[in-house]
Amino acid sequence: MHVFIKKRKYDNMKVSLISLIGIENYGSVLQAYATQTKLEEYASNVEIVNCIQHERVIDVIRGRDNPLAAISFLLSYFFFKRNYIQFKKCHLNVGKTAYRSISDFERFPLDSDIYFTGSDQIWNPGIVKLMPIGARFLSFVPDYIRKVAFSSSFGKKTMDEKEVLQTKNWLQQFERISVREEDGLRILSEQYGIRDGIQLVDPTITLSPEFWRQVAPKSRIKGDYILVYNITRSKNFERYTKMFSMKTGLPVYRLCQSFYQIMKYGKGLLTPPIFEFITLIDNAKYVLTDSFHATANSLSLNTDPIVCYLNNPGRLSSFLRLVGAEHRAIKDFNDFDVLNRPVDFEHVNKVLDRERERVDEFLRSVFYSD
Repeated sequence: MHVFIKKRKYDNMKVSLISLIGIENYGSVLQAYATQTKLEEYASNVEIVNCIQHERVIDVIRGRDNPLAAISFLLSYFFFKRNYIQFKKCHLNVGKTAYRSISDFERFPLDSDIYFTGSDQIWNPGIVKLMPIGARFLSFVPDYIRKVAFSSSFGKKTMDEKEVLQTKNWLQQFERISVREEDGLRILSEQYGIRDGIQLVDPTITLSPEFWRQVAPKSRIKGDYILVYNITRSKNFERYTKMFSMKTGLPVYRLCQSFYQIMKYGKGLLTPPIFEFITLIDNAKYVLTDSFHATANSLSLNTDPIVCYLNNPGRLSSFLRLVGAEHRAIKDFNDFDVLNRPVDFEHVNKVLDRERERVDEFLRSVFYSD
């Protein structure tokens, strides 16, 4: 039985947050929103630092050999960008001043009480290379000012030694560090010598299913369906999708982040509004995915996921282990027995309730440290 303590918000406390925003990815945008929302339960003023994270579109297009792929990317980018700009305007408190380089941060006004970094793959140097590595580790904040990592992720199993040497001093200045994956705890301990870090769930999971259902729009789809949300290209994944649909007799709706995905099996939904990501997961019979956020939110919303390990399985397997749902990952692309391996959602819900309380315990320890 949990003992819930009423949260005490500090009316005059300001928090600054470095997070990944504006990436063409639903999970990334929603984790920034969830992080902001969770911190707003404790501090009256939470501002996301406007750190430029977008690679120049023209440079990305030049890097694509296939002209059709370049055009597809450009169209998809602007469709998602339109959604993101509207979402940012309505739901994200992003600072007006933009910071593009670490030298820009030398002029950053240090007027916040606590500086947070998190979540997602904020400490993965390979993600959004335009974002200064020092900004991700709050290098612009003096060591006498409070710095906290909230469910941050390295996004990989190990950090390169060069990366560790570059960031170690910055990371050791943090007052509290929480990470999202088991690999993150191991990296902290073995590579940074930091042994008091803790593991917390992704911020999107810290908000209850009831919260998400209140902000998400109503479903436009009638009846049961399979939602496909695929990040990494795979012919085997596409073959499995078609066979899974045939075996279940259910239609496929595909959340498409690019035009080329519309041509794949099923009915394509091209870059729907951000909150519709939640609606599509919540109302599906199954979610077939290789995405961390689609997997985590499926289990939180009590929708059966079918998980494919196509890229960096550590993030996915860590969460599935946490909630006792490793059996929802397919063994190979002939594994349809997953239909006979049900999720124990009663257990999942108990674990996630416990983890949400652990997040509040962590934040109480930060905000009520006096």
